[in-house]
Amino acid sequence: MPTYLWEAANRTPDLDGLIYRSHLLGQDRSVVNIYGGNTSVKRTETDHLGRPVEVLWVKGSGSDLAGISETGFAGLRLADVLPLVSRAAMSDEEMVAYLSHCVFASDRPRQSIETLLHAFTLARHVDHTHPDAIITLACAPDGRALCQQLWGDRALWVDYARPGFTLSKWIGDGLRDRPGCELVVMGKHGLLTWGDSSKSCYANTIRVIQEAEDFIQHHANRRTVVASPAGAGLAPASQRALLGGLLPALRGALSQSRPAILQVDDSDEVLTFLSSENAGADCQAGAACPDHLVHTKRLPLWLDRPLNEAAGLAPTLLAAVNTYADDYRRYFEQFSQPGDRMSNPFPRVILIRGLGLITSGPDAHSADVSRQLYRRAISVMTGSRSVGGFTSLTAEESYQIEYWPLELYKLSLRPAPRELAGRVAVVTGGASGIGRATARRLAQDGAHVAILDINGDGAQQVADELVQQYGLRRGMAARCDVTDEQSVAAAFEQVCLTYGGIDVVVSNAGIATSAAIQDTTLADWNRTMDILAKGYFLVSREAFRLWKQQKMGGSLVFVASKNSLAAGKNAAAYSAAKAAELHLARCLAEEGGAEGIRVNTVLPDAVLQGSGIWDSGWRQARAAGYGIKPEELDEFYRQRTTLKVNVYPEHIAEAISFLAGPRASRTTGAALTVDGGVAAAYVR
Repeated sequence: MPTYLWEAANRTPDLDGLIYRSHLLGQDRSVVNIYGGNTSVKRTETDHLGRPVEVLWVKGSGSDLAGISETGFAGLRLADVLPLVSRAAMSDEEMVAYLSHCVFASDRPRQSIETLLHAFTLARHVDHTHPDAIITLACAPDGRALCQQLWGDRALWVDYARPGFTLSKWIGDGLRDRPGCELVVMGKHGLLTWGDSSKSCYANTIRVIQEAEDFIQHHANRRTVVASPAGAGLAPASQRALLGGLLPALRGALSQSRPAILQVDDSDEVLTFLSSENAGADCQAGAACPDHLVHTKRLPLWLDRPLNEAAGLAPTLLAAVNTYADDYRRYFEQFSQPGDRMSNPFPRVILIRGLGLITSGPDAHSADVSRQLYRRAISVMTGSRSVGGFTSLTAEESYQIEYWPLELYKLSLRPAPRELAGRVAVVTGGASGIGRATARRLAQDGAHVAILDINGDGAQQVADELVQQYGLRRGMAARCDVTDEQSVAAAFEQVCLTYGGIDVVVSNAGIATSAAIQDTTLADWNRTMDILAKGYFLVSREAFRLWKQQKMGGSLVFVASKNSLAAGKNAAAYSAAKAAELHLARCLAEEGGAEGIRVNTVLPDAVLQGSGIWDSGWRQARAAGYGIKPEELDEFYRQRTTLKVNVYPEHIAEAISFLAGPRASRTTGAALTVDGGVAAAYVR
């Protein structure tokens, strides 16, 4: 049910009201899809010569109504646009070129492809939305008759046409012939409403949607949804275990063209739809409207099999992914035109009865957009079934949208992907010091970063920082004790459930003790070995297990120490453990090579800044060992380097960034010193 949200008694001037109205509409995704819909106002402005001019302000291409600002609206001189009403036909390219000459505000985004809908609708304020309820009627086999039954002469029905000049022309001509109309329903597309003020326009939009919802509910009350016998869901623990084992292999299959980030939706709404008798037929019919198609592809991958046969689920699903890609290639070959370049052929949406909805994308935000839009598609399919059935865009209509140059233009505006785009990185000991700097650096490189630390609150703070700076799900936190194999396994499972898999693991969790050998207790020795040797082993083992399942290779980076190579006075336990790390990395480089797994080591020294280790007593102990004051330690370390420099966490993070990503694609088994130059630790 759409909620009437208007609270402002008086919103002036008109642009302020337009922005407010747009935000209200965009808050409810059952009214306006993410990035979908457009709103407009026509008002008098003053041009650069001081003359009054009537300007159409309309949402620019690629904006989202929920968060749009004034700069998101394109401005066009209405007097220059309206002569197009008399045109009989116009190609997309001609229309875009023509409208580029009508621009009033040169510092705004390119106008929407649906700009002429707003120009040819003579009302001052216009809303074009894609509400679930309206799409439900627009996708029913007898949608025109249903709309006539509901609204009579109040509504104008227009058959499906791809957005652009022709559709706008049909609507403009229809409204001039029917001046008493209150709304336009576009077959397989959406709704057009209007008003004399921003408030009345908003009220008309909400009222019409509510009328459609009430009509559909009346029909739904007379039907029974039949659940499939195979549709029963799993217990939460069983579902988590099944997904944890399934997602990495699935992600590997979906990443053959580009790395994919996955998202799972197992909400009641999704599971109810998947358990319905007609779910398979409906979801394989095609996309409901252009807005859905762009982010979900024409069809999802549908898998209907008993989940009690979980052991064979992964091979079945992987085979289905490749079959889907083959079918997509045939679809492309059937409708492609010279110059078309096939996009990623793998599914964006996967439906598994009893398990849920899995979406993929080049990043977490894109995967979530696909999830949101397929949730809208589920609502439409469910509603359409109650009013007589569901009809979709045809395969040819779908291709014309998917490979529409004006839609591809939006993609061209995206910045070039960063080095670790689509990749998932795990950083142990990521709450402070080198780990925190590394998490920040890998996020800057485009990775989605999981911060694992025994300090769960500190890990969450770093994750929150990454999300705030880089966007949705760009960081996550998991409390992890690297000495506990169950804790390590649970943390890796949590990362896989969040992103679908892992590409980079930075083993960094650490501890340091300093004492002469006769003063080193067995407890200190064991604790040091547990964290620095056993911990690195457990993390590596879990990474290798996952990467062999994911089949995308992997990059494992150890943060060891200068002490891995050079003896450390009064630090036998620490130095021995760090030497073990270095040799373990070399062994794993040999073991992982055939699987495309690279293992490399960074050897820092004296990284004091922001370090939990140095702040826990290591500074005092090392200073005592050198016979100096703790505050003199930074300068002592600087002077003993060849370069006479101090080393900070960001310098280590830079080396890790290099080894983790494609710049080091031909490097494995390496040890890279980042210590300012300590001759005793030169690699040889």
